[in-house]
Amino acid sequence: MAAMSPEEIILETSAADFRLPATDGRTCSLDDIAGENGTVIVFICNHCPYVKAVIDRLVGDARVLMKEGIGFAAICANDAEIYPEDSFDKMKEFAKTHDFPFPYLHDETQSVARAYGAVCTPDFFGYDRDRKLKYRGRLDAGRTFPPPAGARRELVEAMRAIAATGAAPPDQIPSIGCSIKWKSTLG
Repeated sequence: MAAMSPEEIILETSAADFRLPATDGRTCSLDDIAGENGTVIVFICNHCPYVKAVIDRLVGDARVLMKEGIGFAAICANDAEIYPEDSFDKMKEFAKTHDFPFPYLHDETQSVARAYGAVCTPDFFGYDRDRKLKYRGRLDAGRTFPPPAGARRELVEAMRAIAATGAAPPDQIPSIGCSIKWKSTLG
């Protein structure tokens, strides 16, 4: 898989394929996750305060989208040696605690995160039914705090619009969070 830097990520880029172990014991590929009306791939981890703050809203919105034919998966690519809270065993606990309705995948080699150009947790990638990138925004206006009352459900709205029209929503606001914890490339 060719890696992309964040500056190179452009809408209409095809989703990178993968085969990763899931916390439920399966091995999942993009084909296993893709929905008939689109697909969301989100990079998360267990220890990030931004993820912890949004995880229950993220799970709720994933349930809504999945009922509407939009595939959904979360991937953890953090270096678990330096961040043991992000180990595969801890991922299993995290998925169970938050009742994930979607696969939680372990990218131990970090090759999938690099192929997607993921930079933070949470980092959302929304694809249309042809697996072309249409959304690189945030879940909602919340950060390490809940969104204001009446805030838009940006990911849900974007994916519904993509499913209905195939068009990328205008004015996408990038997600903010902790950086991906990359493994050292030093020998």
